[in-house]
Amino acid sequence: MSHGRPYWTQEVRCRAVAAVQRGISITQVAECFGTDRRTVHRWVARFEREGEHGLVRRPGGGRPRTLAECQEEDFRWLVLQPATTFGFETDLWTVARFRAVLADHLRITISHDTVWRRLREAGLTYQKPERQYWEVDEHARQEWLRREVPRIRRTVRKFRAILYFQDESNVSLTAFLGKTWSLRGVTPKIRVTGHRAGVSAMSAIARQGHLLFRLYDKRIASAEVIEFLAQMLRHHVRRHLVVVMDQAPPHVSKVTRAFIDSQPRLHVFHLPKYSPDWNPDEKVWNHLKHYELKAHGARTRQELKALTTRKLTKMSNDAQLIQGIYFRCCVADLFG
Repeated sequence: MSHGRPYWTQEVRCRAVAAVQRGISITQVAECFGTDRRTVHRWVARFEREGEHGLVRRPGGGRPRTLAECQEEDFRWLVLQPATTFGFETDLWTVARFRAVLADHLRITISHDTVWRRLREAGLTYQKPERQYWEVDEHARQEWLRREVPRIRRTVRKFRAILYFQDESNVSLTAFLGKTWSLRGVTPKIRVTGHRAGVSAMSAIARQGHLLFRLYDKRIASAEVIEFLAQMLRHHVRRHLVVVMDQAPPHVSKVTRAFIDSQPRLHVFHLPKYSPDWNPDEKVWNHLKHYELKAHGARTRQELKALTTRKLTKMSNDAQLIQGIYFRCCVADLFG
């Protein structure tokens, strides 16, 4: 979170406008993208007048910059280099590290707030990185885009099927706390349990706003995957389902494959290995843990399971929210 107004890149603005054009309400888009309705209305109006060019950030007025000699391109170039290039132990940038580099390499000394403001003006935001696995095979990912995406589209069209993305996760008693306001120097306290336990969860999300889920008290194996797929078929009694999932062992086991082959209405495709960023259902778990269950007060597994069930039920009844979550995934647009 920044110290000033929130900043959204042109890509984020374009995605928000695209969501509105798909029929998602202004209110829902504003909630999903963390802004207010007036801002989204303004983006849509600018897009209708000027196209994507209207969503480019416009320079504001005010006093001259403290670092007038340092261009925004310089800031972007510098912060997009791995921090290890400048002798740090990790590649992550902080304002303190950026200030140190400015002081050591450019002989410029400025305040924390000024650095933050200039980074924002340069189109940079403070973000939590996504994991990118060492084992990822980019060639395989490109092949999947070239071969599997057209196959998935053809199957959906042929059977007039509903396309789902499926994934599973673990919901922990150790809650994500997030942030809150407090007096400077006074760290707020949130009461949580010290017990370690969790609930296994499985869900599937569709662009139409469908969210199906199931919770388990044990680790998910092939039997649970089969049970969940059967639940999906029962939920859509007369429809063919196309389900895209990762290559976790329970998804590709012999018994799971045998079940899939025995179901004429079920068509399963698998994502490339180590590609959670291509699964819209990952966004469901992010929303659940970081928003719906943030700082939750559950003390036992039973309380956590009941609370998670209520939250997922609430989410599943909000089709516009689910659509907004679905289209925040980078591959969602490939399937319409």
